[in-house]
Order: sequence, then structure tokens, then C-alpha cells
Amino acid sequence: MTALIETDKLTRILPETVPVALVRDVTLSIGDNEFVAITGPSGSGKSSLLYLLGLLDRPTSGSLKIAGRDTEPMDERERAATRLSSLGFVFQFHFLLPEFTARQNVEIPMRRLGQLTRSEMQERAADLLASLGLGEHLDKRPDQLSGGQRQRVAVARALANEPALILADEPTGSLDSHSSEQVFKILESVVRERGKTVVAVTHDLDMAERMDRRIQLIDGRISEL
Repeated sequence: MTALIETDKLTRILPETVPVALVRDVTLSIGDNEFVAITGPSGSGKSSLLYLLGLLDRPTSGSLKIAGRDTEPMDERERAATRLSSLGFVFQFHFLLPEFTARQNVEIPMRRLGQLTRSEMQERAADLLASLGLGEHLDKRPDQLSGGQRQRVAVARALANEPALILADEPTGSLDSHSSEQVFKILESVVRERGKTVVAVTHDLDMAERMDRRIQLIDGRISEL
């Protein structure tokens, strides 16, 4: 079976006066339907690795395959198309557009992909939000929602184009404990009930221990737990 993500000695070095290695020789494999935590101390390269996996940054060396496809030869257009169709992103700060309603924010990736009619996009966005407990908040703007509700909208947006892989960067980092637990359970349901793979950077070790497995980074390298 082809792994969903495969890396071989993936490395990213910033070309400063004294070069800074953000990610060093990371080799890993992540399959379908996995719930994976990336942990490590501040500055260990967690987010840098996630950005490489999400095709938001390019590696200095090493390889990355997504669903068996080598990403190295991709130009920027191909990388953007792969992000849009195959990857979903959830960040610590939701990055919802403040002038748009919850439903309109969820429609954005679908509009960019351009495969559904307007009514189909509206229906899908409404269904996703309802499935995350936001059926009564479709037409509210982000400033009318709580922090936990805004993050649930962000999860719905990440799911909009049915990507196989959701990448989350500290998705509960700015939330209180109750909202954090809600978002964790939603991400878990994305794996268990929707059959997706979720890879989440987190500083919350209790949360990491409840996931399928944990990848720990120290100074940009994978470290044995």
C-alpha cells in the first residue's frame, strides 16, 4: 500500500550568514486514516516540518511524496493545485475572512477548485457546518462567534474539498480547555468517521498521547521518545 506521506532525509536550511537548519534529515511515512502528533520544544522545527508537508515551503534537500507522487518536480501552479485538492489546513489562528459569514468562509476552497455549482457549494458548506454543531450559525460573521466556534469553521473549511490529509498547526493553542477538547474530538472524528489522515503540531502532550502516534522533533531531527 502506498503511504499518504513519505519523506526521505527531508531538510530545510535557511541560507543566512550562518545557515540555520529548520528541519534536518527527516524520514517518515504516514498512512491513510492516521491521527498523528508532531511534538517537541519551541524552536524544534515542528511547524517548519508541517509547512514542508503541506507544500507551503520547499525543502533544501531530500524528497517528499504525497500519495506516491514526487513533489520535487512540481512547479508553483502544480503545488497550489495539489494543496487545493488534496490538503486541508487548520492553523492556531483561524484566518477566517472577517467580512464573510461562516458558510461563505467554508465555500472559499470550493470556489477556487471550481467543480461544484453555487447551490452545491452552499449546500455542502451548510452540511459541513451542521455536522460540526454550527447549523444555527451559518450566516454569522467570525466576530459573532466564539473562539471554539471559529476554529470549527476553520475545520469545516479544511474539509471543503474532501482532502485526504488535514494538516493542523497548534489547532487548540489559542483556546480554553473546554473549546480545546471540542476541537480535539472533532479532529478525531475526522479520522475515525470520515477516514481522513490528520497530522497535528501540538505542544499539548496530553492531547498527543491520545492520538495514534507521536513524532517528536529535537533541533529539527526526529528523536526517539
